[in-house]
Amino acid sequence: MLVHQPSGNNTFLRIWLAFLNGRVMVALLLMGQLSAGLIWQFPVNPNALAVSLAYLATTLLVRLTSRQVPSPKPGPQWLLTIGVDMAMFTYLHLFTSDTMNYTPLYGLPVLMAGMLGTLPLALGTTSIITLLLLAGSWWMAQKSPGDVTQRYLQTALTATGYFIVTYLVHQLSVKLHAEHQIALRNRAAAKTHEDVSALVMQHLTEGVLVIDRQNMVRIVNPSARLLLGSAAASTTPFELLALSNWSPLLTLVRFTFESGTQQSSDIAIAQPGHSPMGLRARTWLTTQLSPGSVPHNSDPLCVVFLQDLREMEARLRTEKLAAMGRMSAAVAHEIRNPLAAILQANALLEEELSDPVQQRLSKMVRQNAERLTRITEEVLDIARVRHQIDNAPASAIALDDAVTQIVTDWQAHDPARRGALHSVLNAQDMHVDFDPDHLRRILVNLMDNALRYMQAHADSLGIQTGIGEDGLAFLQVWSDGAPLEKSVEQHLFEPFFSSESRSSGLGLYICRELCTRHGASIRYERKTLSLARGDIEGNAFIVSFRQSLLLPTTPSLFDTIMV
Repeated sequence: MLVHQPSGNNTFLRIWLAFLNGRVMVALLLMGQLSAGLIWQFPVNPNALAVSLAYLATTLLVRLTSRQVPSPKPGPQWLLTIGVDMAMFTYLHLFTSDTMNYTPLYGLPVLMAGMLGTLPLALGTTSIITLLLLAGSWWMAQKSPGDVTQRYLQTALTATGYFIVTYLVHQLSVKLHAEHQIALRNRAAAKTHEDVSALVMQHLTEGVLVIDRQNMVRIVNPSARLLLGSAAASTTPFELLALSNWSPLLTLVRFTFESGTQQSSDIAIAQPGHSPMGLRARTWLTTQLSPGSVPHNSDPLCVVFLQDLREMEARLRTEKLAAMGRMSAAVAHEIRNPLAAILQANALLEEELSDPVQQRLSKMVRQNAERLTRITEEVLDIARVRHQIDNAPASAIALDDAVTQIVTDWQAHDPARRGALHSVLNAQDMHVDFDPDHLRRILVNLMDNALRYMQAHADSLGIQTGIGEDGLAFLQVWSDGAPLEKSVEQHLFEPFFSSESRSSGLGLYICRELCTRHGASIRYERKTLSLARGDIEGNAFIVSFRQSLLLPTTPSLFDTIMV
């Protein structure tokens, strides 16, 4: 039995509309036949003309107002279609002409019931048509007696043909419905796979490219677009051949197509103004081919997975850092006890010393032992990933005074640094909660990085303090170096991530950890400054401090000793 088709089923809706169009065409042909009889002055039954006109109006009305397939079950919903057709064709068969045979027109309601209705509706429609044909044969026998047996035999053959057609058409409809349901399920599964694949590619950290034999990039995910940088077109497809510095990848793709096998290789991508970018590329074909074979239906596509070697190395180093952190925590924990013993013994020794020189040496032992104790606590904090602000040693320090002292000491190590730095300190009387030694480590680290990448101008490096729009103090270190690569900028503050092989990649990570411990934040921006030589773009690292909750204190000798 055919299951009811909802209005959203486009396949059966198209079949339904095709039947309605066929009914309109039959009505127009009947009207055309009768109209031609009037034109050529043939005898035309005026009742037949009126009935044909009413049939045309009914078919047009149903066609224009029908928006969905009716229920396939028997019911009054079929009266305006199958019912009207049987009544119209019966009238034409019995009352219009003795020379015209309108029996073939019954095929239209038979096909409609068999295709769009249930099997009981289809067989019931054919049965009614059979009874009408038998009634018509009897009616004809009463009007013109003759070979009655031949007339009834012809009716029986016609009815048998209609029953056969009804059954076959209904079976075809059931098969069509089953295939349509399978197609709907397959389409839903394909849509699900497509959505999942798009979601995975969107958030995959690896770069993914889909390339054809003509070197056209069909699909590119955000990670791959980040690696391609400005060389990637905003819309796909675009030609990989146009990116000259990506020729090593193109060579690998071509070899994959030629060999028909999976390939993996580490390639170096040249970048103007930057060090080469190392990538690990892995390629697969969407259709596995034997070497030298050519697909018959469609060419395969090459799927390329790209991994930044720097990220892989940083991930490996992070794992090593976790292991080293656990070991460092154990070592630091063991160091604390000897340091406590040294401090206690030194305190007892100070009570017995009277010589000023020996007292000064004892004081140095105490101060440096205290510093080692603080370093041990920092190692333990980092190893345990404890960045609570309440546990961090801090004091309210004057930001401008502290920055001035740090910059002066930094320049004193190398007089050449004095000619390439300008300071703009606008945080007068602003105190921030920060450990002075930690602030020194952050600022010196940022200035050393800026000195490494800046240009050779008198104003290439700038230090600025001030009050932000949120009323909080900030510290900015700016240099006119080249813009950072997007892939580098994304991992700036991760441990062991660096664009240079000689760098440990811990400087910015330590800066971020120290800022976090004191409730501050650090970020990177590409910023333009108005200098004497014009508007210059550069790299800016900005530290934003929290509002001070402590009273200003005077730094002790302990805070001025460097290790």
